[in-house]
Amino acid sequence: MPLVPGTNDRTVEPARIRLAAAGAAVVTVGAGLGLRAVATGSLAKYGGDALYTVLLLALVVLVAPRVTPLTAAASALAVSWGVEFLQLSEMTAELSRRSTVSRLVLGSTFNPPDLFWYAVGATTGWLVHTAVGPYAAHRRTEPS
Repeated sequence: MPLVPGTNDRTVEPARIRLAAAGAAVVTVGAGLGLRAVATGSLAKYGGDALYTVLLLALVVLVAPRVTPLTAAASALAVSWGVEFLQLSEMTAELSRRSTVSRLVLGSTFNPPDLFWYAVGATTGWLVHTAVGPYAAHRRTEPS
C-alpha cells in the first residue's frame, strides 16, 4: 500500500528527500551565518569551511535524492577541494575582487588547513545522512 494514497511511492520518496535536503541546506546556511555572528577567528573560519561542505552535500542530495551518503559526501568534498585548489589561480582572486557572491562561493586565497576542515564537514554530513537513512527506510515500510 502506498504511503500516500493515490500516488506512486517512487515519486513521493524523492520529493520527501528533496524537501529534507532543502531544509538541511537552509539550516546549514543559518548555522553558518549564526556562527559568523557569534564567533571570530579560527572557530568562525574553519567552522564555516566545514559548513560549506555540509551545504554542498545537502545540495547534492537535493539534486540527486537517491544518492548514497558516501557518494554525496565524496562529491561535496571533491567540489570543496576543487574550489580550494582553484584559489591557487589568479582567476578566483580576480572574481572575488569584483563580486561579493564570488568571494563567498569561491573564496580568494588558498589555505591548506581548509582542506582538513572540508573533510570534517564531509564526514559530519556523511554521518548525518547515514543516520537518517534507517529512519527513511522505516518510514517506507510503515503501514498507513
